[in-house]
Amino acid sequence: MNVKVGTWTGAVLLVGMMASLSSAQVTPAAGYTPPDDTPSIKVGVTLFPMFNLQSDPKVTDGNGNAVSRNTFDVGRAYINVTGNVSHLVSFRLTPDITRQSGLLSLGAGNSVANDSLVYRIKYAYGQFGLDDWMTKGSWVRLGIQQTPWVDYDEGIYRYRFQGTVFAERVPLPTAMSSSDAGVSFHYNLPSNFGDVHVGLYNGENYSRVEVNNQKSFQFRGTLRPFARNAPVLRGLRVHVVDYADHYVGNATRTRFMTNVTYEHKFLNAEVDYLRAKDQSLASAAIVESQGWAFWATPKLPMKNGASLEGLIRYDHWTPNTGSALAPAGTAALPGTTLLSDQHQNRAIVGGAYWFPHEGNVSTALLLDWDAQKLVSLSTKPTKVLSVHGLITF
Repeated sequence: MNVKVGTWTGAVLLVGMMASLSSAQVTPAAGYTPPDDTPSIKVGVTLFPMFNLQSDPKVTDGNGNAVSRNTFDVGRAYINVTGNVSHLVSFRLTPDITRQSGLLSLGAGNSVANDSLVYRIKYAYGQFGLDDWMTKGSWVRLGIQQTPWVDYDEGIYRYRFQGTVFAERVPLPTAMSSSDAGVSFHYNLPSNFGDVHVGLYNGENYSRVEVNNQKSFQFRGTLRPFARNAPVLRGLRVHVVDYADHYVGNATRTRFMTNVTYEHKFLNAEVDYLRAKDQSLASAAIVESQGWAFWATPKLPMKNGASLEGLIRYDHWTPNTGSALAPAGTAALPGTTLLSDQHQNRAIVGGAYWFPHEGNVSTALLLDWDAQKLVSLSTKPTKVLSVHGLITF
């Protein structure tokens, strides 16, 4: 296995720290109330219904007419099964039903037809809580689980039902995903000053099995510098994200991000910067890419938890910033080294109504305009007007 030294160092430290915890528990004091170890299980649902009207580019129907394609669809359908075996051991099982474009091979000569809805596992992991020894919210997970950044970011950017976050949407050979198979450790800093999530994953994302002996070391560190200050400042957080992996031995695959997020009663906002390096083979050239994104969701709170919100988002991506020629699959003008001819820009504007609810229930309707432009005279922009829905409980 060709894994960076830092990967092994992090893994050894994680195992060593976990081993030391076994002897760290203190004898309970008099009057101690033991935790509830009664097994329990919960079932929830997440749905992303939608309607899309693509005004540009036009498509050609069976009669040869240029028409604006429109469709009703379901972007995602999750069944969330969560439970506690004890106060230390819990689990999650989440099947993911999504649209699979192209022909999906099932092996043994079997396949799923083009554009079918397919069922697959998004999350399936066991969690071992460390609250008895460390800060509350610290744990170890094993199985198909959340990666350090994307799922965490979706908790701040509440519009995953419109589309993926910036790190998952950019056209990388292997995109950053919200889920992968592996083992990870999470630790909450004292006094709510931030947290750390680090793990060792397959690196192929949850939709694929491991293809070789390489593993992905993934890290997110979050700092909330004003956790003890005035409420208007508490929602500010800074993040560092680092994914270190290889396609094959000595063929690098890295992702590095810096992010600033802000959460408030009247506004959520985020700025992202992402830099990536991809080398498909040890003999191939390293392709360096980078981009940035900004989004904001101004909010007008209403009675009983309802709200009116706006969505403003802009993504900017350059597929190749090095001396090598831009790859054909990701550049507007393949073969060019001019950065201005590679730019990929995406703008999203919308308005949403979030229905009144209490507890862990959310429903919303979003009307949005999504426009993507590859900077090239020969490439037409894509413009889509959509109605997106969210139901989760």
